[in-house]
Amino acid sequence: MADIIVCEFMDEKIAREGFSGRDLLFDPGLINDPERLSKAVKSARALIVRNRTQVRGDLLAAAEKLEVVGRLGVGLDNIDLDECQRRGIDVCPASGANDLSVAEYVITAAIALLRGAWTSTLGVAAGDWPRNALIGREISGKTLGLVGYGAIARETAARGAGLGMSVMAYDPYLPHDAPQWGQTQAVSLDELLSSADVVSLHTPLTDETRHLIDQSALKKMQNDAILINAARGGVVDEAALATALHARDLGGAALDVFETEPLNKEAGAKFEGLNNILLTPHIAGVTVESNIRVSKVTVDNVLRVLDSNKG
Repeated sequence: MADIIVCEFMDEKIAREGFSGRDLLFDPGLINDPERLSKAVKSARALIVRNRTQVRGDLLAAAEKLEVVGRLGVGLDNIDLDECQRRGIDVCPASGANDLSVAEYVITAAIALLRGAWTSTLGVAAGDWPRNALIGREISGKTLGLVGYGAIARETAARGAGLGMSVMAYDPYLPHDAPQWGQTQAVSLDELLSSADVVSLHTPLTDETRHLIDQSALKKMQNDAILINAARGGVVDEAALATALHARDLGGAALDVFETEPLNKEAGAKFEGLNNILLTPHIAGVTVESNIRVSKVTVDNVLRVLDSNKG
C-alpha cells in the first residue's frame, strides 16, 4: 500500500517528479472505485483529491494513518474538517492557484450570454442567417455584482473593471473599511440583486449559503440579468432557476457547478429547451496553466506536512 495517494486528476509529471523517491499511488480512476479507494487509504499518510472525493464517513475512518489531505482546488465542503481537526489531519487547499482561471471563466460566460451569439454556429453553417435575432449586448457599461468578495471575486472585479464595468459586491464578513474593497462598492445582497446586470457567485457552500439564490432572490433580479455560478452548486436552487429561465424572467445563466455532480440526465432535464443557459462540467478553475499551478502547490503542501511530521 502507498504512503501518498492521488485519486483524482492532477498533472502526472509534477506529481511523479515532486514525490520522487516516495511511495506514490497515482490513480485518478480511484474516484470511480470506492471499495478499492477505501482499501488503498488504510495505510496512506497523504490523500490528494479534488471536489468529487468525499473525505468523510467510512472513507475517513478507513484512513487510519492519514496525516494530510491535499485539495487540488480551494473548496472544502467535500471534506469533514471537524473530524480532520479532531484527528490532527492537516487539510491543505491550493489557495490562489486557480483564481485567474475562474475569474476568466466568469467574464467569458458573461460576454457569451450578453452577446447571445454563441448558439448560432450550426445554423449559420447550415445556411441560416439570423443576424437581427442575434443582436446582443455589450459588457462595457454594465454592472457586475459579486456575491462574496474573496480572492477569486477580486480577480473577477479587476477584469470586469478593465472592460468598463461598474463593480459592486456583497460580503458580510469583510469590513466596509477593509483595503480589499478598493474601487468596488460594498452593498447589501438585495441592492446587488436588484441592480447588477451580471451576478456572479463566490461563496462556499454552508448552511447559510445553501439555496441563497432561490425563487425569492431570483425575483429581485432584473429580467435581463445574467447569473453565473462557478462557486458551489448548492448555492443556487436549480429548479427555481430553471423556472425563471423558461419564463424569461432572467436574461440567462451559466452554471459550472451543480447540486448533484456529475449532473445526470434526470437532473439536467429541467434545463432542456433553454437557449439562454450555459452548462459546463465544473471546469472554471481548470485550465492547462491552472492545473500546473494547482498541482505544484498541492505537492509542496503535502511534502511540507509529511516532512514536518517526521521531526
